[in-house]
Amino acid sequence: MKTKLTILILALSLLFTTAQAQDLTQQFDDIVAQYYQNDTPGATILVAKNGKAIYRKAVGKSNLELDVDMIPENVFMLASITKQFTAIAILMLEEQGKLSLNDPITKFIPNYPTQGKIITVHHLLNHTSGIKSYTGIGNLRQVARQDKTLDELIDYFKNEPMDFNPGDAYRYNNSGYVLLGKIIEVISEDTYEGFLHKNIFEPLKMSNSRYGSNRALIKNRAMPYEQTDQGYINASYLSMTLPHAAGALVSTIDDLLKWQNALANNTLIKATTLQKAINGSTLNNGEHINYGYGLGEMNLKGSKGYTHSGGIFGSSTNGIYLIEEDVYVIGLSNCSCNDIGALTQNLAAAAIGKPFPTMKDVINLSEDQLKQWVGAYEFEDGAIRHIFMKDGKLKSMRESETNTAYDIFPLAENRFMFEEGTIEYEFSKTKNGKRQALFITDSENLGKETDKKMPEAKKEITLSNEILSQYVGKYELAPNFHVDITVEGNQIFAQATGQGKFEIFAEDETTFFAKVTALKVIFNKNKSGKTISFTLHQGGEETVAKKIE
Repeated sequence: MKTKLTILILALSLLFTTAQAQDLTQQFDDIVAQYYQNDTPGATILVAKNGKAIYRKAVGKSNLELDVDMIPENVFMLASITKQFTAIAILMLEEQGKLSLNDPITKFIPNYPTQGKIITVHHLLNHTSGIKSYTGIGNLRQVARQDKTLDELIDYFKNEPMDFNPGDAYRYNNSGYVLLGKIIEVISEDTYEGFLHKNIFEPLKMSNSRYGSNRALIKNRAMPYEQTDQGYINASYLSMTLPHAAGALVSTIDDLLKWQNALANNTLIKATTLQKAINGSTLNNGEHINYGYGLGEMNLKGSKGYTHSGGIFGSSTNGIYLIEEDVYVIGLSNCSCNDIGALTQNLAAAAIGKPFPTMKDVINLSEDQLKQWVGAYEFEDGAIRHIFMKDGKLKSMRESETNTAYDIFPLAENRFMFEEGTIEYEFSKTKNGKRQALFITDSENLGKETDKKMPEAKKEITLSNEILSQYVGKYELAPNFHVDITVEGNQIFAQATGQGKFEIFAEDETTFFAKVTALKVIFNKNKSGKTISFTLHQGGEETVAKKIE
């Protein structure tokens, strides 16, 4: 009798576990379906728990011309996910006593012109060297077509003026990682490609990982695509000599799970050494930055981890590892036309039992229930946000240069989400009846009721197609991160690498603002009236994006 009862309990337990797994798989499938369709460029996605895959998915097409479906074994360009391999290779050499992170780079590259500054290996690893990133020099699309030796590539940027003194600031920098690749070659007396193959890929049995090539036959290679107003096109040509140690590797989701397991299990470097890579770093003034060595800190719904993304012509990638939960999510896409980062973030949240809400979770509330939260709130970070009613819906507007208003949707009487589900409000009342709002992103920010009046929303004007068309083109906002400006009739649109297209609205002939996010764009012209760049105003910062096409 006891044995039968034990068997019954085990059987019920197995059924419950299976049901849980099926439910989670359905959640994952629903999330993926929001981002990718079966007849477009697609992606491969893997979710792992405790080092083992619990979800492995391929969606979309690996080759549009031949109508070939994506499979989980497809090989993709990793783009900047390459940087973590370069960084770990440097840390391996450090553990072997072959370099110190405080060594000046001239110890290994004696003829490098440091312009009187001391630039260390550490500065290259965490993007604080001040060296100008070569992907921001000249017309990247033209430069990308030219094969260069490693020394020729270094010659291309080495005499450019410094952006700042080493250690004074953080600026994402591909040149620094190319120099790290050179240091690996100098110390190992091998090529970067050879060193990684012998010391990482071969020991970890990452048989589908290698330095990328346009000439070699790579089984299951996913063809890269870009999206235009006319549809999908083959990605611009990129000589694989150019990304080098900053972005030239190719791999699969299965191999990247082997890689992440090696990091988590301290197969290649000690746990204490890995901590230097994943816990951010510090500027000269003591300010903490989230970027460590080839990896950046992240916090997802209170869970700490590390992450890195990549973007290169026709490829978009993102990986997330949550430490305490031992959850790894990797997504590889053969187009920069969907947000693989948002997809992996949503999958990771679901995997740890803290899924982001979706529009399916939205409920109906009466007008009186909605109105009870109308007012202004001043938050701990200084932001003023206004909650107001319009057209029977509750909206949120943060005071900014654009005063952009967003719909917020009820999940409960006191809980509301923005449409993408990754940002929420939780309203409440204090004992004395004062209202307050918790603004929930990766962290929580408390806002208290204030009597500040709501400013007027921006008013747009209509410009002719002739005026708008002079702004059409591709602009480089950061290395491997571009914004395409397109025009349809009297409407103008912006689309950043790996993100969706959105409309921008004219405030005057050169100044535009968005309604979907708080940003302002001012187009800049030279003396002859030709558009040469735009200045992005967002989050209190200004960034100039040079027109490259």
